[in-house]
Amino acid sequence: MLPLDTLAAFLAVSVVITFAPGPDNLMVLGQSLARGRMAGFGIAVGCALGCFTHTLWATLGVSAVLAAAPNAFLALKIAGAAYLVWLGINALRSGGIGAGVETAAPPLPWRRYVARGFIANAVNPKVALFFLAFLPQFTRPEAGPAGVQMVLLGLVFAVQTVFVFGAIALAAGSIGRLLARRPRLGPWLDRVAGVLFIGLAVNLLVDERTA
Repeated sequence: MLPLDTLAAFLAVSVVITFAPGPDNLMVLGQSLARGRMAGFGIAVGCALGCFTHTLWATLGVSAVLAAAPNAFLALKIAGAAYLVWLGINALRSGGIGAGVETAAPPLPWRRYVARGFIANAVNPKVALFFLAFLPQFTRPEAGPAGVQMVLLGLVFAVQTVFVFGAIALAAGSIGRLLARRPRLGPWLDRVAGVLFIGLAVNLLVDERTA
C-alpha cells in the first residue's frame, strides 16, 4: 500500500495537471457549452476511462512499445487526429441547440458522449507517454509490486478527472442553458466547437513534444 503522503502528493499534482488547458478539458468545455452539462459530464467520464486505459497500457508496457516504434506512434496520432476532425465536421454541420424542432438533431444518448470522450483520450499517444513517464515517479519499492501501485495511481487519477472535468461541465452547462435562450447563438456554439475539435487535431499532428 502506498503511503498517504505519496498518494496526497500524487493527487495534488494530478489535479493541477487536469486543470491545465488541454484537449480533454477543452472538449468537455466545448460540448458542455454546445449540448449542456450532461453531454460535458459524459465526455468527462469517457476521458477518465481513457486515462485508466492508458494506466493499464503503461503497466503492461504497451506505452513503451509505442515510444520505441515511431510508425505505431504516428499511426495512432493520425487515428486520433482523424477522429477529432470527424467530430469537428459533425459539429460544423449541426443546426445548433437553438435550431427549430424540424431541423434540430435529436439529442444523443449519454453513452455516446462517454464513448466520444473515451476514444478521443484513448487514441492520443501523448497521453500514453505521459502516463508511462508520470506514474512510475510515485511508486515506492517498499510498497509492493510496481504494477499494482501504478494501477492504484491510475485509478486515483481517473477519479479526480471525473470530479475536475465534472466541475467544468457543471459550470459550462449553466452558461449553455442561458445561451440556449437565444436561438441564433446555437449554431455559432457548434461552429466554435467544430473549429476547436479541428484545431486540436492539427495540434496533435504538428506538435512534436511529448506529454
